[in-house]
Amino acid sequence: MSFAKSEFKWNLIGLLGKTIIDLIFRTASVEVAGCGAVEEILKSRRFILAIWHSRILLVSYIFKGYGGVALVSRSEDGEIIARVLQRQGQETVRGSTTRGGLSALITILRKISGSNRPAVIIPDGPQGPRFRVQPGIISLAKKSGYPIVPVTYSARRMKVFDSWDRFVLPAPFTRCRLVYGRPLWVSKDADRQTEEEKRLKLEQELRRITSAADHCFGHEIS
Repeated sequence: MSFAKSEFKWNLIGLLGKTIIDLIFRTASVEVAGCGAVEEILKSRRFILAIWHSRILLVSYIFKGYGGVALVSRSEDGEIIARVLQRQGQETVRGSTTRGGLSALITILRKISGSNRPAVIIPDGPQGPRFRVQPGIISLAKKSGYPIVPVTYSARRMKVFDSWDRFVLPAPFTRCRLVYGRPLWVSKDADRQTEEEKRLKLEQELRRITSAADHCFGHEIS
């Protein structure tokens, strides 16, 4: 496939993806929980958003006007996510925990430093393990001084895919619940033991709020 045809395909995928997401959530009823603890942080736009791979859709829709910098893998699935995020007004940096991760994190740090732009990290991407936080987000928080804001969502009616991440796709006209967790800071002088403690704390918090969001609608996603 020529470069021009390839670009046309990916641009079309990005446009269709954004259109579908817009249609779903413009018709959905979205309630928000836990905003009080992070309201001032969100206003500053100086934070790192942490989202599970399976719960990106509503979060990307809610934050589409923030001009964030998102870490997205170099895989084909990552290309789909990147094109949609770009259509939503986000900047993407390509890399993952297995390919180009360190270089990508350095690039994100450079782009958000001294600006009011959030970073967006999917800490269990691109291929899992599911609901397992990789250490890169902790390093970024340590070096940037930005707090990590955990966020997730669930929906009353949704399709749960049989994929490694159990990706969820809400139905149109359904009820959704977006849940923020407690923000987490990592000191610039944190040692490895402290970094690991923070990683586990973030993982536990993301698991907690995801379980709470699912239980609100009676879901038990294994």
